[in-house]
Amino acid sequence: MYEKIKKTLKEVKNNRVFYIMILPALVLTFIFSYVPIYGIILAFKKFDFRLGIMRSPWVWFDNFKTIFSVEQFWIALKNTIVINFFKIILGFPAPIILAIMINEIRSKKVKGPIQTILYLPHFLSWVVIAGLIFSLLEDGGILSLLGIDGVKILSNGNSALALVIFSDIWKEVGWGSIIYLAAINGINPELYEAASIDGANSLQKIRYITLPGIKSTISIMFILRIGALVGGNFDQIYNLYNELVYDKIDVIDTFLYRYGVNQGRFAEGTAIGLFVNIINAILLLSANKVLKNLNGEGMY
Repeated sequence: MYEKIKKTLKEVKNNRVFYIMILPALVLTFIFSYVPIYGIILAFKKFDFRLGIMRSPWVWFDNFKTIFSVEQFWIALKNTIVINFFKIILGFPAPIILAIMINEIRSKKVKGPIQTILYLPHFLSWVVIAGLIFSLLEDGGILSLLGIDGVKILSNGNSALALVIFSDIWKEVGWGSIIYLAAINGINPELYEAASIDGANSLQKIRYITLPGIKSTISIMFILRIGALVGGNFDQIYNLYNELVYDKIDVIDTFLYRYGVNQGRFAEGTAIGLFVNIINAILLLSANKVLKNLNGEGMY
């Protein structure tokens, strides 16, 4: 034990410059990511501004009982799972396919501009994108000139759901392809050369070299997506939804904002957040275990 401590201290001393460089990041991470964790206890208390978090009385699981009795909570939970499920089914393969397609472009003069154009939507905020969508769909917009009633799209639950799913895919598919392009670039080029000598065509190279070569990356990204199945989407949904489509696209985050923040129910809002994080943690660990048992690839 003493030898290990001595060895560790010696390593820190020898690499003290690097440890000093990462010290500010560690301090900021501790302050903004770990110190606020004590606020979780608010989920088990009846919060009183005058008393503060620590002195507010304990009510244990009463806040959870309260939110579970609200019908809109279960509607928002169902919508969150449905929206994220379709985003995974339709959106998860999209950046993989796009990365493979970009990788097949041989001309650097063509590849560079295409990548820039595809990455650009990621840097637009949902406020800007929502403004563009409303401009297209409103009376007198481009779609109305083509004879399409855009107002109905925003006021109909099913069409609004489709709009949410496909607008998210359009915005993030280019950015999501970056990590897969990096993984593809890490594949040994000699494998492709050997396949060409053996007479393999492009599809065969993709099937037998590219996809197996990025399998671990795909597995990790899929596990992370499953771990976020319940939650997220606030910026997008908040800027696109309205009361007419609450039953289809109101999600946990927007419900938490209305119910917890706007109504001042901070204890119940904390309970919602804690519930969501526990479910996501269970999903993350379960997805990791299942994938590791199936193909030996996991996060750890």
